[in-house]
Amino acid sequence: MKIALALENFSRHGGGAEAYAVELAKTLVAEGWEVHLCGHSWDGEPKAAIFHHIPRLSKLFPPSVRLLHFALSHRRIIRSDSFDVVLGFGNTVVMNVYQSHGGVHFISNMRKLQAIRNPLVRLAKTLALFAMPKYHARAWIESAPFRMEQRPTVVAISEMVRQDMADHFNVTRDDIRLVYNGIDQRRFGSANRIVRQDMRKKLGFGDEVLFLFMAYDFRKKGVKYLIEAAAHLRQRVGPGKFGVIVVGRSPYPSLRKLVNQLQVNDIVLFPGATQKPERYYQSCNVFVLPTFYDACSLVVFEAMAAGLPAITTLFNGAAGIVTHGSDGMILNDPRNIAEMSLAMEQFLDADFLRSASAAAAKTAGRYSLEANHRSMIEIFHTAAKKPFNPV
Repeated sequence: MKIALALENFSRHGGGAEAYAVELAKTLVAEGWEVHLCGHSWDGEPKAAIFHHIPRLSKLFPPSVRLLHFALSHRRIIRSDSFDVVLGFGNTVVMNVYQSHGGVHFISNMRKLQAIRNPLVRLAKTLALFAMPKYHARAWIESAPFRMEQRPTVVAISEMVRQDMADHFNVTRDDIRLVYNGIDQRRFGSANRIVRQDMRKKLGFGDEVLFLFMAYDFRKKGVKYLIEAAAHLRQRVGPGKFGVIVVGRSPYPSLRKLVNQLQVNDIVLFPGATQKPERYYQSCNVFVLPTFYDACSLVVFEAMAAGLPAITTLFNGAAGIVTHGSDGMILNDPRNIAEMSLAMEQFLDADFLRSASAAAAKTAGRYSLEANHRSMIEIFHTAAKKPFNPV
């Protein structure tokens, strides 16, 4: 069987979609598939894959042109060969299986704009967004699977994305397969969880409850509101009870200013980026991601597998695996500081934290990479049996 995957960058150390594509390709190679990767760059994994280089246009070209260039270059590659399966991730216009890891572009943008507190600034940025050719180019590419006369098999990575796709593209939910993300249970599973006191000491904490935030896009993931919630919580419970570890990048100036203004420098720490998230999962107690939009955040699965109950929002597809009040908390609005601080406060109770930790590990244990890959390969085999004409 012969399959082609397309992403700008194939890297195990990239974002969620990039790492997922590499792991899926490795499984396919192990299963005897001939795997072709189409993209700008490849880190060499899996070695048996065949890489089709799509030249990266200079930044002198506008983003819309670069997006279209990638999609059309990929189409030329597919038309020049014969594939049983062509898997699209939302950046191509030819495929017979479609699995978007970014959710629905329009909804993602609308929810991300809600992170802007000032309504006039939010309105200005909304108008600017719709005026950008990049937005329309991405929307045109994303809608390709739903325009095609021979519609590909559409796979949603969360129930939230499934519903968003059905609503936005005017299809029924039954037309969309649901396959949740999976993680490496051996790497993140709670059976390997050892609370590293040396790591906690290095972070400057002892026995406090540590809330962990991990993301690159601080604004979209709501870190500002988390810091405000932490300040609100400390006013109620006093000092010495908890800390907040913000992993992903250095704070931008206005965020550092907010930390200073709220006088939470002693409980909010920014250790920067990491390629070993498990070190923080092993050292912290609760995971918090008050995101404005996530198709299905893998870090929630990872943290829960390590025994960290998760606090996240209705706008995260990963909330679909969380049972509110059992293995985590689901927030209705990431901007609601009182709601977030109250959710955090529940985990300051040692008995509740212990129970939620065990429940989180049990929940996440049902979502492995192996199970995800088995479901996807089954979908690939079914798609390969149908006629496919990459026009």
